[in-house]
Amino acid sequence: MLHKGKLQAALQLKKGQFTVYDGSFSDQLQAYRYALETLDVGYPSSKQLEEMLPPSGASVPAGARPTIEFDRWLVSVERTSASMTHTPVFVFGRSFANHEQARQWAECIEGITTVAVDGSQLQPWRDASIPVALIQVGLFANPHAHGRSYTKDVRMEVLSPEEIMEEAKIETADPDSYPYSEMQVNLRRYMLEVETLCNAMEQYAHARHAGDPVHSPVVFFDGSLVVSFALTMPSPYRERYIAAAVSLLRTSEEQRVPLIGYIDTSYARDVITMLRRLDMMQPMPVLRETKRIHDALLWQGRLQWGDRTPAMICARGDVLEGYGAYRESVAFCYLQTSNNRPPVRLEFPRWMVDDGVLEPVLDVVRAEVIAGGYGYPYAIETADAVAVITMQDRLEFYAQFQQFIERQGLKFTFSNKAGSKGRRR
Repeated sequence: MLHKGKLQAALQLKKGQFTVYDGSFSDQLQAYRYALETLDVGYPSSKQLEEMLPPSGASVPAGARPTIEFDRWLVSVERTSASMTHTPVFVFGRSFANHEQARQWAECIEGITTVAVDGSQLQPWRDASIPVALIQVGLFANPHAHGRSYTKDVRMEVLSPEEIMEEAKIETADPDSYPYSEMQVNLRRYMLEVETLCNAMEQYAHARHAGDPVHSPVVFFDGSLVVSFALTMPSPYRERYIAAAVSLLRTSEEQRVPLIGYIDTSYARDVITMLRRLDMMQPMPVLRETKRIHDALLWQGRLQWGDRTPAMICARGDVLEGYGAYRESVAFCYLQTSNNRPPVRLEFPRWMVDDGVLEPVLDVVRAEVIAGGYGYPYAIETADAVAVITMQDRLEFYAQFQQFIERQGLKFTFSNKAGSKGRRR
């Protein structure tokens, strides 16, 4: 039980430290925002900006690189008053008095199929006599067309003890450590999500080439296309995550099916890194190295609903060095999808910028967010609902698994501790 009186006293003791942190944070954020807002002054073209950044493959990453959209933004800046802010942004230019008006605009998605997948899993239970894991990936495809129904489907995979045995050779001082890997289950879930999306992209592309009038779909992936989280993982997990991410980019590019990686709360610092690199080239650098500020904060409060930033190329180095030919094939922008939170980060294959299809695809993203209630794309929400495994599902799974095992003439039991918890909770 939380003692509220003592909590207030403990907070008062640290009041000064919180005040210092907030002041320092605000000063650094304003400095980086100023650097962002004056990009057009120091770099009047994407070529000149690119020339000031570390070259591809350099030991020091550039963080981000400009695309042709940087020049588009510069043109728009020239048309505005000198007194207006020059924060890099493409204005959506529409406002809605109520949700009904927003939904009417969102009808622009009519005839465009949206596809999303999401997954869930049951990790191996340490208190069970036979380790087993379950992966479930839900797919939702909505054609947004009268007379054509949506598709909800599930791919399921049961992982046996051998399949979830720890592969990585990690030395441990604990001889009683559990030999079955949650990392293995998470990897298999990720790979199944990617495989499901790639299969969907190939199927829709094949139908299009066969003369089916279906519009090219927009495919949603719930998460980043840059698997930086895999950097800290041992081999072979790291390589398998990278290979799966590259397969998503490759399939999208080869089939020319737009792909959106949706990151609702992003702590990426690619633009921060780029601004820092540019500042270090100046005679008197003013930007301090900081890990407290991330890209989305640069635009927080400066965008209206539907506004977005110009697309940039992700050039953070680290895990992207393992992407091979796709090392600089992930582009990104920030899109304002709510009124009181930082913008979300969208990642997509570079070809979408080069082919000029990004803006209509982003209208699809906006429409999906409206359908989801101004919070999250409806397609991803629905895929999550299809895939989710509840506590009741967990109990049902183990009940069926026990029956299955016993039909094989084997035994399946739980520890006394697990049984005691089950009776008490």
